[in-house]
Amino acid sequence: MIGGNASAPARAVAFSFGKQGGITMAIGQRIRFFRNRKGMTQKYLGEILGFVGKTSDVRMAQYESEARVPKQELVKNMAHFLDVSTHALTVPDIDTYIGLMHTFFALEDMYGLKIDEVDGEVCLRLDKSDYSTYTSMDKMLRAWLAEAKKLESGESTKEEYDDWRYKYPELDTHQNWAKVYPQELFDFIDECAKKAEKEEQKEAKRKKKK
Repeated sequence: MIGGNASAPARAVAFSFGKQGGITMAIGQRIRFFRNRKGMTQKYLGEILGFVGKTSDVRMAQYESEARVPKQELVKNMAHFLDVSTHALTVPDIDTYIGLMHTFFALEDMYGLKIDEVDGEVCLRLDKSDYSTYTSMDKMLRAWLAEAKKLESGESTKEEYDDWRYKYPELDTHQNWAKVYPQELFDFIDECAKKAEKEEQKEAKRKKKK
């Protein structure tokens, strides 16, 4: 369970974990989770993604069992039809508790996430020594906290709360400082880089011929 009433001094953001742990998912399980959430069969989702005949449900079963891994373009299309962010599908592979632990270790290395104890409960908190990361993540996590409290108080429905999470940051109205660029921009940059690399290779070959 993530949440709880734990609080740390000086506005530290804490995450408390109950003894039962939580559900962790890899991409195949995420696809199945969001497909069921939309009330779609494997066959229907496969068909609207362009797989025809018997291959539609077979292909989706392969993706959900992770016998096959969908390419980035297909992930984008899935996210569109499932009405979620691509980030909601491509979470780290944390389908085991050991995988989850290594995800926490990576977050410690990359973002300074620290393990601590508050009022006898184990918690994770942000490292304030990295001011830029701390302030950015503090804002994001407090936005999440605000949405969770709205759900708890009945101000929003579970469906609205889930929409906020699974489309994040599209529906986040708590802040306008964070600019999240669309995947299309990164695809364009990647394509430009590949073209530039090809041009460099051609130029190198021309020079060798001379």
